[in-house]
Amino acid sequence: MQHPDIQHLSQIAIQLRRDILRMVHACQSGHPGGSMGCAELFTALYFHTMKHDPANFTQEGKGEDVFFLSNGHISPVWYSALARSGYFPLEELGTFRRINSRLQGHPTTHEGLPGIRIASGSLGQGLSAAIGVALAKKLDKDPSTVFCLMGDGEQQEGQVWEAAMFAPHNKLDNLLCFIDVNGQQIDGPTNKVLNLGSLTAKYEAFGWEVTTIAEGNNMGAVLSGITEAQALLGKGKPVIVMLHTAMGSGVDFMEGTHKWHGIAPNDDQLASALSQLTTNQSDY
Repeated sequence: MQHPDIQHLSQIAIQLRRDILRMVHACQSGHPGGSMGCAELFTALYFHTMKHDPANFTQEGKGEDVFFLSNGHISPVWYSALARSGYFPLEELGTFRRINSRLQGHPTTHEGLPGIRIASGSLGQGLSAAIGVALAKKLDKDPSTVFCLMGDGEQQEGQVWEAAMFAPHNKLDNLLCFIDVNGQQIDGPTNKVLNLGSLTAKYEAFGWEVTTIAEGNNMGAVLSGITEAQALLGKGKPVIVMLHTAMGSGVDFMEGTHKWHGIAPNDDQLASALSQLTTNQSDY
């Protein structure tokens, strides 16, 4: 895949944010905050880092990099990245959360949406699925990478830690995970709902290679951080990146608060938000 420059990638990330806002506004339902915070990561993965073939999607994903979204409620940013990288028509973004749409609020597989390999949204399960595929790729001698994204609030789920033990024990060094560390979850700041302590120390104790992207909403920092993490693959350990982002990044009245975890903007808020997100890309 051709690697666009940072300026162009930054423009794509802005367009993903515009898509997110318009999708959630149109149906007055969804999760814009975390979606907007992860726009740089999804842009970097789908338009720069991952070796994937949107025109020939298969569930098996043999011979290509695959991605699993564990915190499935941020589906709007994933749908936007998938559509804009060629998995399905842009116009379909307008069906988000509609009856009989393939773009449900949490990703599903029964409608056969290209790019989606598991249903997700029941938090804590995505890492386990990614591990299964990483194991399969090892058995198949497939050299490609399995990517996975989790939320920081999601680390309060017990299944995460069962999977976190399993991956290093089985030396899954083809697995590259991210945790969206925005410090917010639906009921408030994570340190007030259930303090996570040091996720870095926890994962290191479980046997992972851990790196950090301190500026997860800076495209250059995200690209550099992913490159650093990729350099650690193939050395006997799974790799996890602490991706520090701001919930609602890009819009001043949405940024950094859990209040925009799961509510939709009204007409005036949408207009204000879009005015802050100017781009040379085109809306669907």
